[in-house]
Amino acid sequence: MFKVSIMVNNLKRIGMKLLDFIEIYLPSFVFFLLFIVFMLQIIFRYFFVPLTWPEEFVQIAFIWVTLFGACFAQRMNAHVKFTMIYDKANPRTQIWIRLIGNILVFIAFTLSLFPTYKYINFMSFKKSNVLKIPMNIAFAPYIVFLIFIIIRLSYDIIKDIKKLSQGEK
Repeated sequence: MFKVSIMVNNLKRIGMKLLDFIEIYLPSFVFFLLFIVFMLQIIFRYFFVPLTWPEEFVQIAFIWVTLFGACFAQRMNAHVKFTMIYDKANPRTQIWIRLIGNILVFIAFTLSLFPTYKYINFMSFKKSNVLKIPMNIAFAPYIVFLIFIIIRLSYDIIKDIKKLSQGEK
């Protein structure tokens, strides 16, 4: 029993390290590269000959940073919310509002997961114009984003259903 507990704790720790890498460290590093390349592009544009590759790199890096950063924002519950009505509602109504919203987004993201995967996989033949990066690699973070958000929404939905069934206010 003791070994199982240690193994479960180790798996949780490894999982959290992997999540931290994907949601914090990777976007931070890509943003650092994005910033350096963006500044390099400005320097070359005004003092030397303009470069073509930095613009393409910055666009792809921006996609990676925003999608992986959005996963972290969802984990920390730190994304932008418009809550004028929600804040005025009583706690039980807030649970219902949150539950309905999460279910709607869960359904939309779940329905879009397979077609999105098929399309991104299909885009493997197309490469970016300058860097020749396959477009399926450029847009792959969107699949990770969908999966992470679906899992987090599932957790939030289950948590809210438990609150409702326990009669929490």
